[in-house]
Amino acid sequence: MKRLVYLLTGILILATQAVFAQEATLTGIVFGENERPLEQTNISTSVRGTTSTETGFYTLKIPANTVVEVQFTHIGFMPVRQQFRLKEGEIFEFNPVLKVAVEQISTVIISGDNRDQIEGITSLDPETVRKIPGANPGVENLLQTLPGVSSNNELSTQYAVRGGNYDENLIYINDIEVYRPFLIRSGQQEGFSIVNADLVRDIDFSAGGFQAKYGDKLSSVLDITYRRPVDFAATADLSLLGVSVSAEGLSKNKKFTALAGARYRDNSLLVNAKQTETNYKPRFTDFQTYLTYTFNTKFQLDFLGNLSSNRYNYEPLTRQTNFGTLANPIALVVNYEGQEEDRYTTALGALSGSYKPNENLNLKLIASAYHTQEQEYYDILARYALGVPNTDIGSDSAGSVDFTEDIGSQLTHARNKLDALIVNLQHRGQYQKDNNLLEWGLKWSHESIRDRLQEYEIIDSAGFSVRPPLEGFRNQQPYEPFDTPLEPFTAVRAQNEVDINRISAYTQYSKRLNLKNAKLWYNLGLRGQLWTVNSLNQPQNTQVIVSPRGQVSLKPNWDTDMLFRFSAGLYLQPPFYRELRDFQGRVVPDVKAQKSLHLVAGNDWSFDLWGRPFTLNSELYYKNLSDVNAYTLENVRIRYRADNDAKAYAYGLDLRLSGEFVPGTESWVSLGILKTEESINDRGYIPRPTDQRLKLGILFQDYVPTIPDLKLYLNTVFQTGLPGGSPSYTDPYLYPTRLPFYFRSDIGFSYVIINSSGKNQKSGLFKELSAGLEIFNVFDRQNSITNTFVRDAATQQQYAVPNYLTPRVFNFRVSTKF
Repeated sequence: MKRLVYLLTGILILATQAVFAQEATLTGIVFGENERPLEQTNISTSVRGTTSTETGFYTLKIPANTVVEVQFTHIGFMPVRQQFRLKEGEIFEFNPVLKVAVEQISTVIISGDNRDQIEGITSLDPETVRKIPGANPGVENLLQTLPGVSSNNELSTQYAVRGGNYDENLIYINDIEVYRPFLIRSGQQEGFSIVNADLVRDIDFSAGGFQAKYGDKLSSVLDITYRRPVDFAATADLSLLGVSVSAEGLSKNKKFTALAGARYRDNSLLVNAKQTETNYKPRFTDFQTYLTYTFNTKFQLDFLGNLSSNRYNYEPLTRQTNFGTLANPIALVVNYEGQEEDRYTTALGALSGSYKPNENLNLKLIASAYHTQEQEYYDILARYALGVPNTDIGSDSAGSVDFTEDIGSQLTHARNKLDALIVNLQHRGQYQKDNNLLEWGLKWSHESIRDRLQEYEIIDSAGFSVRPPLEGFRNQQPYEPFDTPLEPFTAVRAQNEVDINRISAYTQYSKRLNLKNAKLWYNLGLRGQLWTVNSLNQPQNTQVIVSPRGQVSLKPNWDTDMLFRFSAGLYLQPPFYRELRDFQGRVVPDVKAQKSLHLVAGNDWSFDLWGRPFTLNSELYYKNLSDVNAYTLENVRIRYRADNDAKAYAYGLDLRLSGEFVPGTESWVSLGILKTEESINDRGYIPRPTDQRLKLGILFQDYVPTIPDLKLYLNTVFQTGLPGGSPSYTDPYLYPTRLPFYFRSDIGFSYVIINSSGKNQKSGLFKELSAGLEIFNVFDRQNSITNTFVRDAATQQQYAVPNYLTPRVFNFRVSTKF
């Protein structure tokens, strides 16, 4: 019995030491009343302290996951005392102003997510993003565990939010809107996310009902802030999938800072595990940098640069896909000739200047340019046959096909090229006085697109060319001859030159009120846009939209910590180039902006469970859409009707329980329930292509209590099947099919060899060093993204052959900080 007591006591001591060893970083600049930096200011807690430099700059390590009081003192100034509760690894910026002969305010608790909760923003920890395993790691990998966010392709960084599609999401990096390549149609072609997780300081996400200061999209906002370096540091992450390195530093006078990151990725490990045998040579590389120079306390200049090069070379050789049932197994065997060569080269440069003439007014001017050159070249001939696989489990040839029957071939061809240049000039400003905040902005954009679209598909079924099943046509080959000229099954040929000029503006007002028994915050905003489309050999078209939006939050003075939110607004999305292009590749300049009325009601309930903090976030939403631009979705390729001939709706419930399921780590469980339908030409409502009825996401972090340096990370997603997987030319009203459900679980094990704080702390080259094993799709679930349809001319039967995503894959990973 004594041994058991001693063992439990030892485990408790080790666990306590692990919890208290966790740290966060507090940093910032100390100012005096005259807004000048104060040097030699003492910054201290009960256990440690530091002093500010000649520029007022300071950095201080404090314990994480507990309330810590920090005191700022300087001779001749009143001391400032603030309390902080930060997460492990979090870097929080706090810039106190020390005043002379002013009564000190009472102590308050500062938290980095208070503002976000009020505004309906979900804040994610960048350190969690960097640790969570995924076939395509990054910010989007973590977003997919949130309710209302869905993606059924682990190779893609695209995501759909509350029934919207991939083109309806805004992405900002340091207030600069960023774009994705246009021609990508498959997740395995994408390469990197535009967001480099190694450079990120803050991640804010809104799934709907967002403010007027954000742009004109229908679904969501992802607002990324890159950090400003406070010291010299470097990181490196190496795995079987690629390499990511970053470095940061600052000048001696602390005025100039530089942050840079480079990444290289090779998806061969994932693609070679699929059922198609290939010669696969992808080269995904990118380089990003964020530079800042502070001239004085009033003026700062920033530069954000990104250069990305995706080279996708793909030469399929053979494929075998077993499907059917146990009683009637079928195998598709395909032999390929030809190859695909794709190139996606993008560059982004943005220069911004911030001017703060006084403590109330902040002005910003941003100039940016985005350029993309893309080509999609392929000629692939596929000869396919059907057979019966060997189902004898004990046989050495189990699963192989001994006899096949040729049923046809398919030739696909493309020579697609696109060149797009997008230039933006933007002014943003805000004026804050006490509890009042006024924000405004004005933006001019010019989009120049040069696009050549040339692709076709020819299908041969046992020697007979298969024509497209257009209206009034019946194919009875080979029993009835059809002697008209041959025609490809699909063919698109177009050449477009489009110039779009946009002027957009917004203004919004926010205010905090202290009511008798509650605290109230509200935001009212209005934004508008005027755009003109100039297309080759077509008349110019100009349109105007106005978008009112509002939010209100109420925090009652209850014993239970609850916050209630409500937001409403009319959200409009003027068409981007891809939305102007119809199924035949023609540009339709008079496509209208899609409209969506958002109604969102939310509640945040914070409570303690097992002596640790937890929060239950709930949001109920409804969206009514008009002037809808209907589309088809295949893998990640979206093709629009460009006709505004549909109406739609979406409603659902999002739930997320987050907190310290394990002390010192944040985990969550999320549940999303959604229904979205559309009516095209008033034919009646059918599910939209992103009708994700049920979504369950789990993110879990853990460590071994007796070995706290041995950590576990789990990322699990379950989603019901999306509509789709139908043959080409199929009327969705007559062929309402759904893909099977999507289930995937990725798990990672990591051991911290060297830690910057803890018993393994060492001096030398490494500040931190960890190594681990990642298992993608740990349950080896066969998820399908689309179907390939093959036709047997003899029986005139079509077979839907699933195109499976990645199976179980093992990856080794090493991460370090210098």
